[in-house]
Amino acid sequence: MKFNRSKFKKLLKKFFLYSFVAICVAMLVSIFNIYYPSAVKSFDNKLKDYMFIYRGIEKDSQSIVIIDIDEESLKELGQWPWPRNKIAQILENLTASGVGVIGFDIVFAEVDQSSPHKVLKDFNIEAVNVPDYDKIFNTAVSQTPTVLGYQFELEDKKFIKKEDLNIPALIIEKNKNIGQDMLISAKGTILNHSTLQDSAYTSGFFNNIPDDNGIVRSVPMVIRYDDQIFPSLALEIIRVSSGISKVFINYSELGVENIQIGDFKIPTDRHGRLVINYRGPTKTFKYISALDIYKGSFDTADIEGKVAIIGTSAAGLNDLRAMPFESVYPGVEVHANAIDNILTGDFLSRPNWVDGANLIVIFLIAIFATILVTFTPFWFNPIVLFSFIGMILFASFQTLFHFGIIVNTILPLTTVILSILVATFLDYMFEVKNEAIIKKKFASKVSKDVMESLLENPESNVFSANSKEITVFFSDVRGFTNISEAMPSAQVLIEFMNEYMDPMTDIIIKEEGTVDKFIGDAIMAYWNAPGDVKNHADKALIATLNQLHAIKKLNEKLRNDPRFKDVVKMSDDQGIPIIDIGVGLNTGVAIAGEMGSSQRSDYTVIGDPINLGARLESLCKYYGSKCNISNFTKIQLTGDYIFRYLDLVLVKGKSEPVQIWQVIDYDNINKSEKLFSVTRDELDEELATYHRALDMYQSGFFEDALIVFQNLDNYNTKTNDKIYKIYIERCEHYIKFPPENFNGVFVHTTKG
Repeated sequence: MKFNRSKFKKLLKKFFLYSFVAICVAMLVSIFNIYYPSAVKSFDNKLKDYMFIYRGIEKDSQSIVIIDIDEESLKELGQWPWPRNKIAQILENLTASGVGVIGFDIVFAEVDQSSPHKVLKDFNIEAVNVPDYDKIFNTAVSQTPTVLGYQFELEDKKFIKKEDLNIPALIIEKNKNIGQDMLISAKGTILNHSTLQDSAYTSGFFNNIPDDNGIVRSVPMVIRYDDQIFPSLALEIIRVSSGISKVFINYSELGVENIQIGDFKIPTDRHGRLVINYRGPTKTFKYISALDIYKGSFDTADIEGKVAIIGTSAAGLNDLRAMPFESVYPGVEVHANAIDNILTGDFLSRPNWVDGANLIVIFLIAIFATILVTFTPFWFNPIVLFSFIGMILFASFQTLFHFGIIVNTILPLTTVILSILVATFLDYMFEVKNEAIIKKKFASKVSKDVMESLLENPESNVFSANSKEITVFFSDVRGFTNISEAMPSAQVLIEFMNEYMDPMTDIIIKEEGTVDKFIGDAIMAYWNAPGDVKNHADKALIATLNQLHAIKKLNEKLRNDPRFKDVVKMSDDQGIPIIDIGVGLNTGVAIAGEMGSSQRSDYTVIGDPINLGARLESLCKYYGSKCNISNFTKIQLTGDYIFRYLDLVLVKGKSEPVQIWQVIDYDNINKSEKLFSVTRDELDEELATYHRALDMYQSGFFEDALIVFQNLDNYNTKTNDKIYKIYIERCEHYIKFPPENFNGVFVHTTKG
């Protein structure tokens, strides 16, 4: 192959230009990320939410159960807060069932105002042998494996409590640089009242901090307060159940890397937050009503050895959050997810090296996508774009849920979209202008299909004639002379024909046909040229039947159009449709190529198959049919249609007989849409009788055939007014003048 220096230089120039543009796009995206990180994060988080929804529900470890203060519990046990003796009963029942650890997603900041002991004391009455609900509850907390919950105040307020609290966990920071403090800092506390807090072995905070758009995607594992570090409820439950006292916070140069409790190593972000790998929407975990626990009407197998978290899903208690799966989600289940992630080791993490990897990916994608556009056709650019988008989304999804690593998705998506859009614009500058020049040059020489083919492959010799099997289509409007004479003006006639031609042309093009020309009221089209069309005979017949169906609706439209009232009146007077057509289809090998003069030419088809197709259309009038096809077309059909065998004929100019078939309609057409006027059973009976008579005729039994044809002609439900009269006339002729060596062939001496 000869080396094309000019073409190589052009490609090299495009390569360097596109590479430079790609680097610029990547830098632009990176700078935007630096200056507007919250906007990037917000969009990226939303995309991750959709990935959670697409992934669906994942099975949890079955180690966690939620004791739900639900609507039923509130209805039975009264409004919240309940008397503390009832809550104590719940703790005792859970402990008796062999629960592993109990956690409270509730803070008891005040003493029980409903306690008889408290009520009498408030009235200065000596409370002797009167139940003290707080004491009962405190005792239950101290004698059960209970971890209390509390909250930190994360913002300064005018009135804020700053009580100290004592947690037995020993939290040690490792590899922390001097001055490096990335942990969330609290400003105050909302604790359980002092006597209750003193009764508990330990407690953990249950703060859920939503992102900027209000969705809880991560929870802090530790928070710094008053120069001490405190564990979350989830972390403290894990620590207590593991029997370990020390918790290590491991730092890297960029902040917190992970939190370690014994064998549990919990990856976090640099601020000590765990990204929640949500198992699914509400009620993914096992829920048991607090009322059932209180009454003891539950299966101990659901409790034994498990972590039980007491919280609420009741809307009135205001512990509902938004999360990736849904906007109303019980806060208690957020903690269940966090504990389950730790127990199973099924984490989502954003390692410190991810930011650098994101940057590298942005530049690689920008360069690769842009250069790929350089070496692909202009029309292929959308495919490149959507392929890259699909690959990025797939890679991000797999990285997130199969490797547990959170990479930025929105940045590479933005990069590839911008890169390919810019590259496409450059393609336009390089290629489309050149194509416009070529189109202008060849507009008077070639049809649209050939011109596009030439532009796609300029090396191909599309002008050369070649033999190709095609299916040709001819249609003609019946009574067009009368229609044109009824029109008030030439302008209205043109508008009328456009109303007809537009939908007919659209149907042909939709079925991959090429409209060759319009000849007055006639249309010529063909399939399988210049490009290959699979099942071209079926495509042509489908287009034909769809046109016949469309004409029914078109006639209704035209009948209501005031522009054509004269034609409507004429058709009503004569009892005919406004527009009625006949179609002929034939399949065969024709000559396809560019033909014409040096001044004007077009891609077209010629040959005997085209002539036969035209004859078949004209014979629609003779046989009383709307669609005639040859046996050459019929043998290639793969769909289901209703056929009537019409004749075996020698058409003018042909030496070999041709079978002519009428296509009545689709075989499985709905009753309301059928083209024939009788029921399907009546049609099937008529066709069966007709074809039996035709067999008699072709076998030379003209008297027998005549009787059947006459009976058919007298049917009230016949579907063809002409075909029976044709065969009656032939039978009567052959009875009077018996033919010698009759072969069933009829010779047409005219075109129609």
